[in-house]
Amino acid sequence: MPSTSPAGQPLASPAAAPPPVKALGVAAMVVTVVLWASAFVGIRAIGPHFAPGSLTLGRLAVAAVVLAFLVVPQLLRSRVLPTGREWLPILAYGVMWFGGYNIALNAAEHILDAGTSALLINVNPILVAIMAGLFLKEGFPRWLLIGSTVAFAGVALIALGSGQPRSPGEGSTADLAGVALCLLAAVLAAVSVIIQKPVVRKFPAAQATWFGIVVGAVCCLPFAGQLASEVQAAPPEATWALVYLGVFPTAIAFTTWAYALSLVDAGKLAATTYLVPGTTVLISWLLLGEIPTAWGLVGGLVCLVGVGLTRRRTRARRTRQRPGR
Repeated sequence: MPSTSPAGQPLASPAAAPPPVKALGVAAMVVTVVLWASAFVGIRAIGPHFAPGSLTLGRLAVAAVVLAFLVVPQLLRSRVLPTGREWLPILAYGVMWFGGYNIALNAAEHILDAGTSALLINVNPILVAIMAGLFLKEGFPRWLLIGSTVAFAGVALIALGSGQPRSPGEGSTADLAGVALCLLAAVLAAVSVIIQKPVVRKFPAAQATWFGIVVGAVCCLPFAGQLASEVQAAPPEATWALVYLGVFPTAIAFTTWAYALSLVDAGKLAATTYLVPGTTVLISWLLLGEIPTAWGLVGGLVCLVGVGLTRRRTRARRTRQRPGR
């Protein structure tokens, strides 16, 4: 007789479970990386038309409405909502990630280009790996640490190529402010990933994402008047770009991230975001004319190698397990 889950549903056999989990997890990671990379470019493109707070509110409002069509019917059927202390981590990552992170990043991209912002944010995986080892008991696998270090070296190479002043009049003070804002955003995101991990074990990815988006949007309501006036003044293409940011890099990408997080260790998943800066540089090159340097291209390749190394331990473990099946 097949074993069942606590909900009474049959469990897949151990031999059949890994392939679909691996395929779905990888697909979710790929979608997340590409859409998050496009977000850096989109924010940079419409930055002249929207202030950091109003851009965040507009993006979250669109995402909340889009995801509501999926999540609300689920909640009506299940009638299961977070209760009591279950709201605490949701409130925390809703405020820090969906609210604070986005405002800090939007402000940074008023100063820095899309590629530089993306690479600076990518101190985040190192922070996640450390905190996941400490607080989620995921440990510190050797290849995760080696791969993260290699990938971070790639990020540093991209920084070397992307961090030059755009014009003689640009001062270092503004650049340092942009760097500080990106590092603040990275810290907020890293802490939020650790807080979100237990939530996605209890609730479906779309619900966990929607709860956080709604919390972040409520926190940004003071910017509603500013958003209304800026939408009226902005050209139509900027408004449509704001809608894009809400639907794709927010509603879809944060949901695929939460889904992947429910399948993969937080530290290992975070390491895949080292692919974001290289993807951002490419998209920014194509759409905004921000041409990557030779250092940037080399750094992107090093990032790819580093991400590959973080996956090596998993492949080795599965290889050792096969003869015993």
